[in-house]
Amino acid sequence: MVTSPELDRSAIMRESAAAGRHLARICFKTGPPTYTGVELEWTVHDAADPARPVDPVRLRAALGRHSPVTLDATSPAEPLRHGGTVTVEPGGQLEISTPPRSSTGSLIQATEADIAQVTGLLAAAGLTLGRSGIDPHRRPRPVVDTPRYRAMRRAFDRRGPAGRTMMYSTAGLQVCLDIGEPDQLAARWAAAHAVGPPLLAAFASASRHAGRRTGWASARMAAWLAIDPARTRPVWVPGNADDDPTATWIRYVLAAPLLCLRRRGPDWAPPPGVTFADWLDGALPRPPTTDDLDYHVSTLFPPVRPRGYLELRYLDAQPDRDWRLPLAVLSALFVDAGTVRAAYAIAAPVAHRWSAAARHGLSDPPLAAAAAALLDLALAALPRLELPADTQDEIERGVRRRLAAAQRGDR
Repeated sequence: MVTSPELDRSAIMRESAAAGRHLARICFKTGPPTYTGVELEWTVHDAADPARPVDPVRLRAALGRHSPVTLDATSPAEPLRHGGTVTVEPGGQLEISTPPRSSTGSLIQATEADIAQVTGLLAAAGLTLGRSGIDPHRRPRPVVDTPRYRAMRRAFDRRGPAGRTMMYSTAGLQVCLDIGEPDQLAARWAAAHAVGPPLLAAFASASRHAGRRTGWASARMAAWLAIDPARTRPVWVPGNADDDPTATWIRYVLAAPLLCLRRRGPDWAPPPGVTFADWLDGALPRPPTTDDLDYHVSTLFPPVRPRGYLELRYLDAQPDRDWRLPLAVLSALFVDAGTVRAAYAIAAPVAHRWSAAARHGLSDPPLAAAAAALLDLALAALPRLELPADTQDEIERGVRRRLAAAQRGDR
């Protein structure tokens, strides 16, 4: 992904125009679409009894020097051998974030090595990674507690239990793609959103939670959809393919209520309903800084989030090595401008069907048809990723299984 020069994070902001310029600079870095990254998240379980709670002491001992500072304030938080960093989410979910790579094959190879390292550390402690997008065994419970997480829980609780489910029980798979050249931005932005519902349906893995069937193909996405829409609804909406993505994102960011207000002490809860635009207008005792704006962006969770690249956040965690399948599918769909256009044309008619995708998965006929066409397009483009032969063969077989499921209309 494209990097930017150092910014003055302490600069005070007093007007929306300055905030907009900053957001445009850091969130939409254009250039040749070269790099791909992936962030993988899993629930963590006792290997003998997956319904048994896993406490932070046990996780910290297992991860050792790779523990994040939210789990151990004295940890050096060393990266894994191939550069991945480990974080632990509020419910004890483990996440590996990889450095971006210039080829999908090298990304898969490095990520597999880092997963193997973490899996070994956990196995030595009698722990194992989950296989789905939501905890199928345990009810939501906090494992890691920080001022940020307490403020999040307090804000989400105003709208019901979905926030706690999301925080403590869900696990996602995020694919990160370069934004591309300026003349590619609008098309890649629209396509990244449009393919979301059919690919969510194709890779839904979160139908059971806390020992019961939920009635949703992706109860993970159901939880996200039930949280404050000002920070979780899609930024792009169908019919706006020609809108300026940067301007749309700036409006989204400034209109979103504050989730956390960092201060000394354990209470980071902001006054309810105060947006970042309100803060710029003087709603709080001190004006915001550039760093405050960056932090506010980190509390927004739309299905596609621009972070200098496009972070696609709508996929459930996958079992075992199947995380490679949606990564390869998206890499293939975005391999060039032609595949981007074709993917958008396929997905546009169902681009608004987020709730249907989460509820019904591939049993929704329009979503199943779009998913099948997208998977077929990805299979045709897959050789252009130049994967190692054995990796390509395995991924092709996996994608063909998903294609057959889409053609059958499986749940």
